[in-house]
Amino acid sequence: MIKEILSVFKSNTLMDRAFQRSYDMLDLTHKMFLQAKQVLRETEHTNLDFDIHNEDNEVNKYQREVRKDVFNHLVLTEGEQLSSGLVLVSIVIDIERIGDYTKNIIDLAQNHPRRLHGGHFEDDLVRIEQAVLENFRRTIDVFRNSDEEAAIQLLKEFKWISKLSDDCLYSLVKETDPSITSGSAVALSLYFRSLKRINSHLRNVTTSVVNPFHRIGYKPKKKKENT
Repeated sequence: MIKEILSVFKSNTLMDRAFQRSYDMLDLTHKMFLQAKQVLRETEHTNLDFDIHNEDNEVNKYQREVRKDVFNHLVLTEGEQLSSGLVLVSIVIDIERIGDYTKNIIDLAQNHPRRLHGGHFEDDLVRIEQAVLENFRRTIDVFRNSDEEAAIQLLKEFKWISKLSDDCLYSLVKETDPSITSGSAVALSLYFRSLKRINSHLRNVTTSVVNPFHRIGYKPKKKKENT
């Protein structure tokens, strides 16, 4: 879908600016996520290289700008390229939610007294973290390049993150690792859920590369072969 509407965006100042803002949002939320993971999982302190709340406000500002530019474009063109505008507005909602979950991870790190270790779940947690990081990097590339083939391949991968995150969370509820303190158990549960949701929103962005508006967030339909 994105490839089909890129020519529309590039030929119109408002829509082109809105599309560029979506890139900016993805890059900024990626930066935020890297910092959030580092502070929660790799350090014994909560010092940030930037103010996470300011960065989150910047993401929100970008989202408002995209909405405004899309709306003004549709008003000026009497609704032409309506589907294109709806696609873009849908995408930035997902990106804004990624920013919210990343901010939640930072808040979690600032309230957890030390570096968060996964205990019995450490190996699974590292696997999920690495997969989300890889998905983030590749989603940015797929979206920026409107690469449908790469998007389809990416959607086939990392589907397992949701189930594994839930399995670990429910195991924490069942107290399968008694060595984990109550505070760390709560922190791990919230972190697993945030990673799951970030991955889900990234997948929604990826679906916009291959799906029409009404199927954003769903797996692509298989193309029927001509007989």
